[in-house]
Amino acid sequence: MTLTSILILAGLAAGLGILARGRWRLPLLLSVSALTVYALQPALPIRFLDFWLPTVTLGLVVLGWALTAPPEQRAWRANWPAAAILAGVVLLLGSSRLLGLDLPAVGRPPRPDSLLLFAAAVAGLAFFFSRSVRRSRLWLALGVIFLLTLFVFLKYPPLTAALSAWLRLWNGQSPALASALDIRWLGFSYLAFRLLHTFRDRQSGRLPPVSLAEYAVYAVFFPALTAGPIDRLERFVADLHRPRPLDSQGWLEAGKRLTLGLFKKFVLADTLALIALGPVNALQVHSPGWTWVLLYAYSLQLYFDFAGYTDMAIGLGRLMGIQLPENFNAPYLKPNLTQFWNNWHMTLTQWIRAYVFNPLTRALRASNRSIPAAIIILAGQLSTMLLIGLWHGITWNFALWGLWHALGLFVHNRWSEWTRPRLAALSGVRRRLLDLGGVVLTFHYVTLGWVWFALPDPLTSWQVFLKLMGAG
Repeated sequence: MTLTSILILAGLAAGLGILARGRWRLPLLLSVSALTVYALQPALPIRFLDFWLPTVTLGLVVLGWALTAPPEQRAWRANWPAAAILAGVVLLLGSSRLLGLDLPAVGRPPRPDSLLLFAAAVAGLAFFFSRSVRRSRLWLALGVIFLLTLFVFLKYPPLTAALSAWLRLWNGQSPALASALDIRWLGFSYLAFRLLHTFRDRQSGRLPPVSLAEYAVYAVFFPALTAGPIDRLERFVADLHRPRPLDSQGWLEAGKRLTLGLFKKFVLADTLALIALGPVNALQVHSPGWTWVLLYAYSLQLYFDFAGYTDMAIGLGRLMGIQLPENFNAPYLKPNLTQFWNNWHMTLTQWIRAYVFNPLTRALRASNRSIPAAIIILAGQLSTMLLIGLWHGITWNFALWGLWHALGLFVHNRWSEWTRPRLAALSGVRRRLLDLGGVVLTFHYVTLGWVWFALPDPLTSWQVFLKLMGAG
């Protein structure tokens, strides 16, 4: 997002914090969030795609609610206003083509009849799901499979490029120009995690009943749409109904977080980006010293960029009375890799722990075969960290980055088990020195891991590792 768009969103959030009260709160939050899905979607070279992707986002939200809402929450009388708002946003923006309006913040819409057909299809599927109570578990399982399949198509560059070629052909454009960069779906990764959370909690009976409006605002809440954090439905809805007051203290808290986020992103991160490690300068620098400078710059730039967006999201949410969860807590100052991951992108770590690591390790422990604890831990860490790596993109380098952290976590787990009784007696200066050494070691292990993250292929990454060690 640009500085201008963030300032506009801050103005919208402040206006909603002042005006969105009582029975108007949910409709206003839903309307603005739905419109923002279109406004923040980047322009794409495939005809109409930058309008279709936000439209499909809203369609997935409606279907997600239809799949997860218990029968008592599906009454038309209680949910028609939210359905009307979502359909109204799609059709109103889509009608700009008929009216000859050129909306600068919205992609060029397709023909209105195709939008009407899409709206009818979503409404029909939602009605079908709401009436298929006996097969709800089957549809939820299919919903999970669908989202994961879509995720693979969007994160695996060859499949994304093939999808781009097909869409270009469908639209009468040249498929020879297809690229994986043609399909950039704003916020899909975070939307998918929110929907999957509701699917899994519905399957286990832990999901609270919510209306369509509550579900939709949770799924596309505009401060957290592009870069998180990944909130939980029950926590978010509690703030929807009991918003924090926007008094002088609220203005001060929101202003501090917004200012801090703007400083981290547009001053620190954007300055460091000028010299941060990347595919171009990785091959231009030959000395170990300058290679380390580039890598340190990338490590810090990545943190300030991501943490800055999180601060801004929390500040925007606070303006509307919603306290989004924290995502970072000084991760580079932690003395070991386990604590680093407990404080870096915390909502993603908690999500993966709840829906992947814990179920997997419980299943292995419950197995009839006697599996050693170390093997269970290794399997859990390999699975979860590989998944986190592939969440960023299905490439060899993201997979290697995930494996790098999985092995580091496993080694730390075994080391801490072995040293715990030996270090229990340490205190005072010796303990502080040990923690300081752990901070330095952990920071450098994480920073070296960013080599896989920053570069496009294993060969280039290996060349950079050699340069860092003075062997390039």
